Amino acid sequence: MRIFLFLVIVVSVCISCDSNRIYEDNVEFKDRAWKISAPAQFEFQITDINKKYNLLMDIRNSLDYPYARLFVNYNLNKKDSLLSKQLVSCYLFDQKTGKPFGASGLGDVYDHQFSLLKNYSFTKSGLYQMKLEQFMRLDTIPGILAVGLRVEAVEN
Repeated sequence: MRIFLFLVIVVSVCISCDSNRIYEDNVEFKDRAWKISAPAQFEFQITDINKKYNLLMDIRNSLDYPYARLFVNYNLNKKDSLLSKQLVSCYLFDQKTGKPFGASGLGDVYDHQFSLLKNYSFTKSGLYQMKLEQFMRLDTIPGILAVGLRVEAVEN
């Protein structure tokens, strides 16, 4: 019986592994709010410049978020060199009905994933930085619990 249980656990772990993921991390916000003075910053390593990558932003929000969409500025840097900068608009709720988008995790919490850069080619290997900052009318936006970055290799 122990051997069977051990094999089930090993198979489960192997199946759940994500071979395309290069990096993934989240920044959780105290008080369930994202302050403009607290941008989320991430550092990740790229070793294979022959591959293409998708860079994705993860958002976790609650029903306390007061708008239908969220505006986020991102900056992708290598050392002191700016590689990409853009303002992205992310719909968290349906504009007309107010129904939340995303996958519901626990109660009023929803998870979203938005594409920042698709099929992106890095020209040099090394350490890269991504900064995400909210760009809303309020200095503190309630209902944003966490933001994250996922870097994944694109399959050929």
